[in-house]
Amino acid sequence: MYLSSIPLAPFDNLRTFSSIESGNGLYPWISSKSEAAHLYTALLVGGMFGLSAGFSPGPLMTLVITQTLLHNAREGVLVSAAPILTDAPIILISFFVLNELSTLEPVLGLIASVGGCYVLYLSYETIITKPVIVETSLIQPRSLRKGVLVNALNPHPYLFWTTVGVPFILKAHQNNSIAPWVFIFSFYCFLVGSKVFTALIVGRFKTFLEGKIYLYLMRALGVILFGFAVLLLWDAFVHFKLVS
Repeated sequence: MYLSSIPLAPFDNLRTFSSIESGNGLYPWISSKSEAAHLYTALLVGGMFGLSAGFSPGPLMTLVITQTLLHNAREGVLVSAAPILTDAPIILISFFVLNELSTLEPVLGLIASVGGCYVLYLSYETIITKPVIVETSLIQPRSLRKGVLVNALNPHPYLFWTTVGVPFILKAHQNNSIAPWVFIFSFYCFLVGSKVFTALIVGRFKTFLEGKIYLYLMRALGVILFGFAVLLLWDAFVHFKLVS
């Protein structure tokens, strides 16, 4: 059973995209401004989270860089595809579990709280990002299979999809059946695309991740993530009935 109490957190607050109602109250395939607005919201939010996750330093980013430096850009591009192979089970399990719990307001509040704190942590980590310097002589070559293993053992995908991604998908589906797919498509296009971009740039300009452009980009993404974290925490207060 699909339940209406799942929050679109942190996107219930983006009324600019979702408040225009269509004339007949229905949501057929992009037949109104409201319909398009839901899709644009999913596209924008998925892109922002995907871009931030894609450029953030971490085990998979390190593997992309080392494969590129040790071999060539093609190897880095192959590693970039690892999230597509590892995340599907996480999304499905989170979807079914949260759908069953979606009538429990305290649970929704707890999920939104954890999601808000997690995104706040990501914001902090992103803003304080340092230049990425990899000592390739100390790192052995790895395959795409190794990249899949690295991503599967990384706690970030589990935290993101359980506390942020799947709650958004559930709520978005109420407004537009296509919006969840747009969100997922946008997220992975920007996630994988940013890592592919990194592999190509590192392959050609090996000092890109040590330069100011990369740092400015990460700080801008960190500020955006901070805004999303505030909205998630506000949604948690709503579910706990601390605010109306």
